[in-house]
Amino acid sequence: MKLTKKSHACIRLEKNGQTLVLDPGGFSEEDAAAGADAILVTHEHADHFDEGQLRAALDAYPAAEIWTLASVAEQLSAAFPGRVHTVGHGDTFTAAGFEVQVHGELHAVIHPDIPRITNVGYLVDGSVFHPGDALTVPDHPVDTLLLPVMAPWSKLSEVVDYVREVKPQRAYDIHDALLTDLARPIYDRLVGGLGGSEHHRLTPGTSAEV
Repeated sequence: MKLTKKSHACIRLEKNGQTLVLDPGGFSEEDAAAGADAILVTHEHADHFDEGQLRAALDAYPAAEIWTLASVAEQLSAAFPGRVHTVGHGDTFTAAGFEVQVHGELHAVIHPDIPRITNVGYLVDGSVFHPGDALTVPDHPVDTLLLPVMAPWSKLSEVVDYVREVKPQRAYDIHDALLTDLARPIYDRLVGGLGGSEHHRLTPGTSAEV
């Protein structure tokens, strides 16, 4: 399938003429979800879930559907009956021709004083895994890991150890809007050198076959 990087945590996957979009949020392009046949959202934080953007995408393309957890679904389901599906850990479903497995339940700890919210990750076609805001290790081999490389809830050693634990064939950076160009070579060198898997970084708008 074709993987296209959008800004921050958003990814577009295309296969057999259909498009699946994951986590089009407030840090992503305004049209990140435009034309999607199916949209997956990992959790409710604004950098992963932009309600206005999703409403616009659903209004513009009446065949589009969304799969997400309850905290997001309840904000959209009344306006789009039958098109917003609630999922949780262990669920499997087909979205726009893509086979999806749901892994994980909670957002990573930001600080002990901040209550943890729900978060799910999606394994697409048994190959590409988007964990959202967590370092979830699916109980299934992963070919392509979408790697949250920089976040307020993580440190670089945890990112490296996550790659080591998942053992993907390749890792592509996501969750990188706050990472400056000055720091990127440092992250590239350490994640690529210590993670034990191929490490790639796509600029927004560019694509790769996975």
